[in-house]
Amino acid sequence: MSQPAQSKPETAPKSLQEQIAEAVRNRGVPISHLLRLMSALEADGSANENLRTQLRARIGLPLSA
Repeated sequence: MSQPAQSKPETAPKSLQEQIAEAVRNRGVPISHLLRLMSALEADGSANENLRTQLRARIGLPLSA
């Protein structure tokens, strides 16, 4: 007998702004993910300049800081 697949509760996808804010707070986010977020932010015409600045600072932040 096959068992029905367990369904995960559906959550709304996070907005780009939420993803960036989370990535800036989380020191474990790989640089490749930060760069993808920066690319997405650059492509977003309505991007918040403050988010761009925070993300750039996070990308350049030394690991020991």
